Amino acid sequence: MNLNELIGRKEAKVAIIGMGYVGLPHALEIANAGMNVIGLDIQQKRVEALNRGESYIQDVKDGDLKKIIEAEKFTASIDFASLKNADVIIICVPTPLDKYKIPDISYIQNSAREIKKYLRPGQLIVLESTTYPGTTDEVLLPMFEEGELKCGQDFYLAFAPERIDPGNTMPLNEVPKVVGGITPECTKLAALFYSQFLKHVHPVSSARAAEMTKILENTYRLINISAINELALLCGKMDIDIWEVIEAAKTKPYGFQAFYPSPKVGGHCIPLDPFYLSWKAKEYNFWLRFIELAGEINEQMPHNVVAKTGFALNRAGKPLNGSKILIWGVAYKRDINDPREGGAADIIANLLRKGAKVDYFDPHISEFSVPAGNYMLKNGHPVALRSLAEGIGAAEDYDAVVILTDHSGFDYEKLAENAKLVIDTRNAVKSRNHKNVFRF
Repeated sequence: MNLNELIGRKEAKVAIIGMGYVGLPHALEIANAGMNVIGLDIQQKRVEALNRGESYIQDVKDGDLKKIIEAEKFTASIDFASLKNADVIIICVPTPLDKYKIPDISYIQNSAREIKKYLRPGQLIVLESTTYPGTTDEVLLPMFEEGELKCGQDFYLAFAPERIDPGNTMPLNEVPKVVGGITPECTKLAALFYSQFLKHVHPVSSARAAEMTKILENTYRLINISAINELALLCGKMDIDIWEVIEAAKTKPYGFQAFYPSPKVGGHCIPLDPFYLSWKAKEYNFWLRFIELAGEINEQMPHNVVAKTGFALNRAGKPLNGSKILIWGVAYKRDINDPREGGAADIIANLLRKGAKVDYFDPHISEFSVPAGNYMLKNGHPVALRSLAEGIGAAEDYDAVVILTDHSGFDYEKLAENAKLVIDTRNAVKSRNHKNVFRF
Protein backbone atom coordinates (compact mmCIF):
# COMPACT_ATOMS: atom_id res chain seq x y z
CA MET A 1 0.00 0.00 0.00
CA ASN A 2 1.47 3.38 -1.00
CA LEU A 3 1.64 6.45 1.22
CA ASN A 4 -1.35 8.12 -0.41
CA GLU A 5 -3.53 5.11 0.41
CA LEU A 6 -2.18 4.78 3.95
CA ILE A 7 -3.00 8.40 4.67
CA GLY A 8 -6.41 8.26 2.99
CA ARG A 9 -7.39 5.19 5.00
CA LYS A 10 -5.96 6.71 8.19
CA GLU A 11 -3.58 3.79 8.53
CA ALA A 12 -0.41 5.86 8.32
CA LYS A 13 1.86 5.63 11.35
CA VAL A 14 2.80 9.08 12.61
CA ALA A 15 5.86 10.12 14.61
CA ILE A 16 6.01 13.58 16.16
CA ILE A 17 9.37 14.91 17.32
CA GLY A 18 8.89 17.28 20.24
CA MET A 19 6.16 16.85 22.84
CA GLY A 20 5.71 20.48 23.82
CA TYR A 21 3.02 23.12 23.30
CA VAL A 22 2.76 22.20 19.61
CA GLY A 23 3.61 18.51 19.38
CA LEU A 24 1.36 17.17 22.13
CA PRO A 25 -1.90 18.86 21.01
CA HIS A 26 -1.21 17.62 17.48
CA ALA A 27 -0.60 14.11 18.75
CA LEU A 28 -3.96 14.18 20.52
CA GLU A 29 -5.81 15.41 17.42
CA ILE A 30 -4.16 12.90 15.07
CA ALA A 31 -4.75 9.98 17.45
CA ASN A 32 -8.39 10.97 17.88
CA ALA A 33 -8.72 10.84 14.09
CA GLY A 34 -7.74 7.16 14.24
CA MET A 35 -4.07 7.15 13.33
CA ASN A 36 -1.34 5.63 15.48
CA VAL A 37 1.03 8.22 16.94
CA ILE A 38 4.38 7.94 18.67
CA GLY A 39 5.56 11.05 20.47
CA LEU A 40 9.33 11.46 20.58
CA ASP A 41 11.10 13.69 23.06
CA ILE A 42 14.62 13.90 24.48
CA GLN A 43 13.34 14.54 28.02
CA GLN A 44 12.87 11.26 29.88
CA LYS A 45 10.60 12.82 32.53
CA ARG A 46 8.24 14.11 29.87
CA VAL A 47 8.02 10.72 28.21
CA GLU A 48 7.35 8.97 31.51
CA ALA A 49 4.63 11.47 32.43
CA LEU A 50 2.92 11.10 29.05
CA ASN A 51 2.90 7.31 29.24
CA ARG A 52 1.22 7.60 32.65
CA GLY A 53 -1.43 9.80 31.07
CA GLU A 54 -0.21 12.96 32.80
CA SER A 55 -0.21 16.10 30.69
CA TYR A 56 2.07 19.05 31.44
CA ILE A 57 0.42 21.16 28.72
CA GLN A 58 -2.49 23.28 29.93
CA ASP A 59 -4.55 22.80 26.75
CA VAL A 60 -4.27 18.97 26.89
CA LYS A 61 -6.28 17.35 29.68
CA ASP A 62 -5.13 14.18 31.45
CA GLY A 63 -8.42 12.46 30.66
CA ASP A 64 -8.08 13.10 26.92
CA LEU A 65 -4.50 11.85 26.96
CA LYS A 66 -5.47 8.67 28.84
CA LYS A 67 -8.20 7.91 26.29
CA ILE A 68 -5.80 7.75 23.34
CA ILE A 69 -3.34 5.71 25.41
CA GLU A 70 -6.04 3.21 26.40
CA ALA A 71 -7.16 3.04 22.77
CA GLU A 72 -3.54 2.14 21.90
CA LYS A 73 -3.33 5.09 19.56
CA PHE A 74 -0.53 6.92 21.35
CA THR A 75 2.71 6.18 23.13
CA ALA A 76 5.72 8.34 24.00
CA SER A 77 9.36 7.39 23.66
CA ILE A 78 12.92 8.68 23.69
CA ASP A 79 13.98 6.02 21.16
CA PHE A 80 14.33 7.69 17.78
CA ALA A 81 14.83 4.31 16.11
CA SER A 82 11.03 4.13 15.94
CA LEU A 83 11.25 6.67 13.10
CA LYS A 84 12.02 3.84 10.69
CA ASN A 85 8.47 2.53 11.11
CA ALA A 86 6.80 5.93 10.69
CA ASP A 87 5.04 6.86 7.47
CA VAL A 88 4.66 10.51 8.46
CA ILE A 89 7.19 12.41 10.59
CA ILE A 90 6.36 15.84 12.03
CA ILE A 91 9.03 18.10 13.53
CA CYS A 92 7.68 20.28 16.38
CA VAL A 93 10.79 21.48 18.19
CA PRO A 94 11.74 24.90 19.63
CA THR A 95 13.34 27.58 17.46
CA PRO A 96 14.68 30.14 19.95
CA LEU A 97 16.86 33.19 19.44
CA ASP A 98 20.20 33.58 21.17
CA LYS A 99 21.02 36.68 23.23
CA TYR A 100 22.05 38.48 20.04
CA LYS A 101 18.67 37.66 18.42
CA ILE A 102 20.30 35.25 15.99
CA PRO A 103 18.15 32.21 15.06
CA ASP A 104 19.05 28.93 16.73
CA ILE A 105 17.87 26.10 14.48
CA SER A 106 19.99 23.47 16.22
CA TYR A 107 16.87 21.63 17.44
CA ILE A 108 15.64 21.33 13.85
CA GLN A 109 19.06 20.18 12.66
CA ASN A 110 19.34 17.58 15.44
CA SER A 111 15.89 16.25 14.57
CA ALA A 112 16.85 16.06 10.91
CA ARG A 113 19.98 14.07 11.73
CA GLU A 114 17.86 11.50 13.57
CA ILE A 115 15.39 11.31 10.68
CA LYS A 116 18.23 10.90 8.20
CA LYS A 117 19.44 7.76 10.02
CA TYR A 118 16.12 6.02 9.35
CA LEU A 119 14.91 7.74 6.19
CA ARG A 120 13.34 5.29 3.75
CA PRO A 121 11.19 5.44 0.62
CA GLY A 122 7.55 6.28 1.17
CA GLN A 123 7.92 8.71 4.08
CA LEU A 124 6.46 12.21 4.44
CA ILE A 125 8.41 14.66 6.62
CA VAL A 126 6.75 17.90 7.69
CA LEU A 127 8.46 20.75 9.56
CA GLU A 128 6.08 22.75 11.77
CA SER A 129 8.61 24.70 13.83
CA THR A 130 8.58 28.40 12.97
CA THR A 131 11.71 29.41 11.11
CA TYR A 132 13.06 31.70 8.40
CA PRO A 133 12.01 31.26 4.75
CA GLY A 134 14.36 28.79 3.11
CA THR A 135 14.97 26.47 6.06
CA THR A 136 13.09 23.52 4.58
CA ASP A 137 14.81 23.55 1.19
CA GLU A 138 18.20 24.95 2.27
CA VAL A 139 18.77 22.98 5.47
CA LEU A 140 16.56 19.89 5.50
CA LEU A 141 16.42 18.97 1.82
CA PRO A 142 20.22 18.71 1.28
CA MET A 143 20.56 16.57 4.41
CA PHE A 144 17.87 14.13 3.28
CA GLU A 145 19.12 13.95 -0.32
CA GLU A 146 22.74 13.16 0.57
CA GLY A 147 22.01 9.51 -0.11
CA GLU A 148 20.23 8.02 -3.11
CA LEU A 149 16.70 9.04 -2.15
CA LYS A 150 15.14 11.94 -4.05
CA CYS A 151 12.50 14.31 -2.73
CA GLY A 152 9.17 14.14 -4.53
CA GLN A 153 9.90 10.63 -5.77
CA ASP A 154 11.20 8.52 -2.88
CA PHE A 155 10.29 10.69 0.10
CA TYR A 156 8.25 13.85 0.56
CA LEU A 157 9.09 17.07 2.41
CA ALA A 158 6.89 20.02 3.36
CA PHE A 159 6.45 22.92 5.75
CA ALA A 160 3.18 23.48 7.61
CA PRO A 161 3.47 26.21 10.27
CA GLU A 162 1.97 25.62 13.69
CA ARG A 163 -0.71 28.05 14.81
CA ILE A 164 -1.06 27.00 18.42
CA ASP A 165 -2.42 29.78 20.64
CA PRO A 166 -2.19 28.69 24.31
CA GLY A 167 -5.40 29.36 26.19
CA ASN A 168 -7.47 29.88 23.04
CA THR A 169 -10.74 27.96 23.22
CA MET A 170 -10.92 27.38 19.46
CA PRO A 171 -10.44 23.63 18.82
CA LEU A 172 -7.22 22.80 16.99
CA ASN A 173 -9.11 21.06 14.19
CA GLU A 174 -10.87 24.33 13.32
CA VAL A 175 -7.65 26.33 12.84
CA PRO A 176 -6.79 26.41 9.11
CA LYS A 177 -3.48 24.81 8.21
CA VAL A 178 -1.17 26.31 5.59
CA VAL A 179 0.88 23.70 3.71
CA GLY A 180 3.73 24.16 1.25
CA GLY A 181 5.87 21.35 -0.15
CA ILE A 182 9.22 21.14 -1.91
CA THR A 183 7.42 19.72 -4.95
CA PRO A 184 3.74 19.71 -5.97
CA GLU A 185 3.47 16.06 -4.95
CA CYS A 186 4.90 16.89 -1.54
CA THR A 187 2.28 19.62 -1.09
CA LYS A 188 -0.48 17.27 -2.23
CA LEU A 189 0.47 14.51 0.21
CA ALA A 190 0.95 16.91 3.13
CA ALA A 191 -2.42 18.54 2.43
CA LEU A 192 -4.05 15.10 2.27
CA PHE A 193 -2.51 14.16 5.61
CA TYR A 194 -3.67 17.28 7.45
CA SER A 195 -7.14 17.04 5.93
CA GLN A 196 -7.61 13.75 7.83
CA PHE A 197 -7.87 15.61 11.15
CA LEU A 198 -8.24 19.33 10.33
CA LYS A 199 -11.28 20.96 8.74
CA HIS A 200 -9.44 23.50 6.62
CA VAL A 201 -6.17 23.08 4.70
CA HIS A 202 -4.74 25.87 2.55
CA PRO A 203 -2.02 24.73 0.11
CA VAL A 204 0.54 27.29 -1.11
CA SER A 205 3.06 27.14 -3.93
CA SER A 206 6.17 26.29 -1.92
CA ALA A 207 7.66 25.61 1.47
CA ARG A 208 9.13 29.12 1.41
CA ALA A 209 5.68 30.66 0.95
CA ALA A 210 4.40 28.66 3.92
CA GLU A 211 7.40 29.68 6.03
CA MET A 212 6.87 33.35 5.13
CA THR A 213 3.16 33.07 5.97
CA LYS A 214 3.85 32.28 9.62
CA ILE A 215 6.48 35.02 9.87
CA LEU A 216 4.06 37.54 8.35
CA GLU A 217 1.33 36.67 10.85
CA ASN A 218 3.54 37.33 13.86
CA THR A 219 5.40 40.29 12.37
CA TYR A 220 2.04 41.97 11.85
CA ARG A 221 1.17 41.49 15.49
CA LEU A 222 4.57 42.52 16.87
CA ILE A 223 4.63 45.76 14.88
CA ASN A 224 1.05 46.72 15.75
CA ILE A 225 1.34 45.91 19.46
CA SER A 226 4.63 47.79 19.67
CA ALA A 227 3.01 50.77 17.92
CA ILE A 228 0.16 50.86 20.43
CA ASN A 229 2.66 50.51 23.30
CA GLU A 230 4.52 53.57 22.04
CA LEU A 231 1.28 55.52 21.70
CA ALA A 232 0.27 54.43 25.20
CA LEU A 233 3.46 55.95 26.59
CA LEU A 234 2.79 59.19 24.72
CA CYS A 235 -0.83 59.27 25.92
CA GLY A 236 0.44 58.90 29.48
CA LYS A 237 2.55 62.04 29.07
CA MET A 238 -0.38 63.89 27.48
CA ASP A 239 -2.82 62.84 30.22
CA ILE A 240 -4.97 60.93 27.73
CA ASP A 241 -6.50 57.54 28.58
CA ILE A 242 -5.23 55.22 25.80
CA TRP A 243 -7.81 52.59 26.73
CA GLU A 244 -10.64 55.06 26.20
CA VAL A 245 -9.12 56.05 22.85
CA ILE A 246 -8.91 52.43 21.69
CA GLU A 247 -12.54 51.77 22.61
CA ALA A 248 -13.58 54.88 20.70
CA ALA A 249 -11.52 53.89 17.65
CA LYS A 250 -13.14 50.45 17.68
CA THR A 251 -16.51 52.02 16.86
CA LYS A 252 -15.29 52.59 13.29
CA PRO A 253 -16.78 49.71 11.28
CA TYR A 254 -13.85 49.46 8.86
CA GLY A 255 -10.14 50.21 8.59
CA PHE A 256 -9.23 49.69 12.26
CA GLN A 257 -8.26 46.63 14.30
CA ALA A 258 -7.77 47.02 18.02
CA PHE A 259 -4.43 46.18 19.63
CA TYR A 260 -3.79 46.73 23.32
CA PRO A 261 -0.86 47.92 25.44
CA SER A 262 1.15 45.35 27.36
CA PRO A 263 4.16 45.23 29.68
CA LYS A 264 5.93 43.29 26.91
CA VAL A 265 4.89 41.16 23.96
CA GLY A 266 5.45 37.61 25.21
CA GLY A 267 5.02 34.01 24.18
CA HIS A 268 6.83 31.54 21.98
CA CYS A 269 6.07 33.23 18.64
CA ILE A 270 5.38 36.94 18.37
CA PRO A 271 8.54 38.35 20.01
CA LEU A 272 10.80 35.79 18.29
CA ASP A 273 9.59 34.91 14.80
CA PRO A 274 10.00 38.32 13.12
CA PHE A 275 13.69 38.30 13.98
CA TYR A 276 14.15 35.10 12.00
CA LEU A 277 13.04 37.09 8.96
CA SER A 278 15.10 40.13 9.90
CA TRP A 279 18.20 37.94 10.19
CA LYS A 280 17.53 36.19 6.88
CA ALA A 281 16.84 39.46 5.06
CA LYS A 282 20.42 40.61 5.64
CA GLU A 283 21.55 37.79 3.36
CA TYR A 284 19.83 39.79 0.61
CA ASN A 285 21.36 43.08 1.78
CA PHE A 286 17.94 44.12 3.07
CA TRP A 287 17.18 45.64 6.48
CA LEU A 288 13.69 45.27 7.95
CA ARG A 289 13.53 48.49 9.93
CA PHE A 290 9.95 48.09 11.13
CA ILE A 291 10.82 44.79 12.81
CA GLU A 292 13.95 46.19 14.43
CA LEU A 293 12.10 49.27 15.70
CA ALA A 294 9.20 47.19 17.00
CA GLY A 295 11.65 44.95 18.82
CA GLU A 296 13.38 47.97 20.36
CA ILE A 297 10.08 49.37 21.65
CA ASN A 298 9.03 45.96 22.97
CA GLU A 299 12.28 45.46 24.87
CA GLN A 300 11.90 48.87 26.51
CA MET A 301 8.41 48.22 27.89
CA PRO A 302 9.57 46.46 31.11
CA HIS A 303 11.75 49.48 31.88
CA ASN A 304 8.73 51.74 31.38
CA VAL A 305 6.67 49.65 33.81
CA VAL A 306 9.37 50.00 36.46
CA ALA A 307 9.60 53.74 35.77
CA LYS A 308 5.81 54.09 36.16
CA THR A 309 5.99 52.14 39.43
CA GLY A 310 8.71 54.44 40.74
CA PHE A 311 6.67 57.49 39.69
CA ALA A 312 3.54 56.22 41.48
CA LEU A 313 5.51 55.52 44.65
CA ASN A 314 7.16 58.94 44.52
CA ARG A 315 3.74 60.55 44.26
CA ALA A 316 2.84 58.72 47.47
CA GLY A 317 6.01 59.94 49.17
CA LYS A 318 7.86 56.61 49.07
CA PRO A 319 11.10 55.63 47.32
CA LEU A 320 11.27 52.50 45.21
CA ASN A 321 14.23 51.35 47.30
CA GLY A 322 12.83 49.43 50.26
CA SER A 323 9.23 49.37 49.02
CA LYS A 324 7.26 46.12 49.02
CA ILE A 325 5.94 45.33 45.54
CA LEU A 326 3.41 42.64 44.62
CA ILE A 327 3.56 41.52 40.99
CA TRP A 328 0.13 40.34 39.86
CA GLY A 329 0.66 37.66 37.22
CA VAL A 330 3.87 36.41 35.59
CA ALA A 331 2.26 34.57 32.65
CA TYR A 332 2.66 36.38 29.35
CA LYS A 333 -1.10 36.53 28.86
CA ARG A 334 -4.38 35.86 30.62
CA ASP A 335 -5.35 32.44 32.02
CA ILE A 336 -2.33 30.43 30.87
CA ASN A 337 0.63 28.93 32.74
CA ASP A 338 3.33 30.06 30.31
CA PRO A 339 5.71 32.91 31.28
CA ARG A 340 7.98 32.64 28.21
CA GLU A 341 9.33 35.93 26.86
CA GLY A 342 6.91 37.91 29.05
CA GLY A 343 7.94 41.05 30.85
CA ALA A 344 7.75 39.65 34.40
CA ALA A 345 11.36 38.45 34.62
CA ASP A 346 12.84 41.76 33.42
CA ILE A 347 10.49 43.82 35.60
CA ILE A 348 11.12 41.81 38.77
CA ALA A 349 14.88 41.79 38.20
CA ASN A 350 14.93 45.55 37.67
CA LEU A 351 12.82 46.17 40.77
CA LEU A 352 15.12 43.99 42.86
CA ARG A 353 18.18 45.74 41.49
CA LYS A 354 16.68 49.07 42.57
CA GLY A 355 16.21 47.77 46.11
CA ALA A 356 12.52 46.84 46.12
CA LYS A 357 11.21 43.79 47.96
CA VAL A 358 9.23 41.73 45.46
CA ASP A 359 6.66 38.93 45.70
CA TYR A 360 4.24 37.71 43.08
CA PHE A 361 0.80 36.17 42.79
CA ASP A 362 -0.22 33.97 39.86
CA PRO A 363 -2.83 31.21 40.22
CA HIS A 364 -1.45 29.43 37.15
CA ILE A 365 2.30 29.50 37.93
CA SER A 366 3.34 28.36 41.40
CA GLU A 367 7.09 28.81 40.93
CA PHE A 368 8.99 31.39 38.92
CA SER A 369 12.70 31.83 38.38
CA VAL A 370 14.13 35.24 37.57
CA PRO A 371 17.38 35.02 35.58
CA ALA A 372 20.19 37.18 36.87
CA GLY A 373 20.83 38.53 33.39
CA ASN A 374 22.47 41.92 33.35
CA TYR A 375 21.20 42.82 36.79
CA MET A 376 23.83 40.71 38.64
CA LEU A 377 21.36 39.53 41.25
CA LYS A 378 22.74 37.45 44.12
CA ASN A 379 26.20 37.28 42.60
CA GLY A 380 24.91 36.21 39.22
CA HIS A 381 22.54 33.47 40.39
CA PRO A 382 18.86 33.26 39.42
CA VAL A 383 16.26 34.31 41.98
CA ALA A 384 13.63 31.65 42.73
CA LEU A 385 10.20 32.86 43.83
CA ARG A 386 6.97 31.13 44.83
CA SER A 387 3.51 32.52 44.24
CA LEU A 388 1.49 33.81 47.16
CA ALA A 389 -1.49 31.60 47.98
CA GLU A 390 -3.90 34.52 47.80
CA GLY A 391 -3.68 37.86 46.04
CA ILE A 392 -6.44 40.34 46.81
CA GLY A 393 -6.35 39.80 50.57
CA ALA A 394 -2.58 40.24 50.63
CA ALA A 395 -2.57 43.41 48.54
CA GLU A 396 -2.96 45.76 51.50
CA ASP A 397 0.39 44.55 52.89
CA TYR A 398 2.29 45.96 49.89
CA ASP A 399 3.24 49.49 48.95
CA ALA A 400 2.21 48.83 45.35
CA VAL A 401 0.60 46.13 43.23
CA VAL A 402 1.76 45.88 39.61
CA ILE A 403 -0.76 44.10 37.36
CA LEU A 404 1.17 42.41 34.55
CA THR A 405 -1.41 39.71 33.73
CA ASP A 406 -5.15 40.23 34.04
CA HIS A 407 -6.15 36.65 34.86
CA SER A 408 -9.92 36.21 34.86
CA GLY A 409 -12.00 35.34 37.91
CA PHE A 410 -10.80 38.19 40.14
CA ASP A 411 -12.53 41.30 41.43
CA TYR A 412 -10.11 43.98 40.32
CA GLU A 413 -12.27 46.73 41.77
CA LYS A 414 -11.80 45.12 45.18
CA LEU A 415 -8.08 44.80 44.52
CA ALA A 416 -7.93 48.53 43.84
CA GLU A 417 -9.83 49.19 47.05
CA ASN A 418 -7.49 47.00 49.12
CA ALA A 419 -4.20 48.16 47.61
CA LYS A 420 -2.34 51.33 48.49
CA LEU A 421 -1.23 51.78 44.87
CA VAL A 422 -1.99 49.86 41.66
CA ILE A 423 0.08 50.09 38.48
CA ASP A 424 -2.31 48.59 35.93
CA THR A 425 -0.68 47.63 32.61
CA ARG A 426 -3.73 45.71 31.36
CA ASN A 427 -6.69 47.97 32.17
CA ALA A 428 -7.91 45.29 34.57
CA VAL A 429 -9.43 47.92 36.87
CA LYS A 430 -12.23 49.33 34.72
CA SER A 431 -13.43 52.07 37.04
CA ARG A 432 -11.78 55.47 36.70
CA ASN A 433 -12.80 56.48 40.23
CA HIS A 434 -9.76 55.03 41.99
CA LYS A 435 -7.17 57.75 42.57
CA ASN A 436 -4.58 55.12 43.54
CA VAL A 437 -4.58 53.40 40.12
CA PHE A 438 -1.93 54.37 37.58
CA ARG A 439 -1.97 53.23 33.93
CA PHE A 440 0.36 53.76 30.98
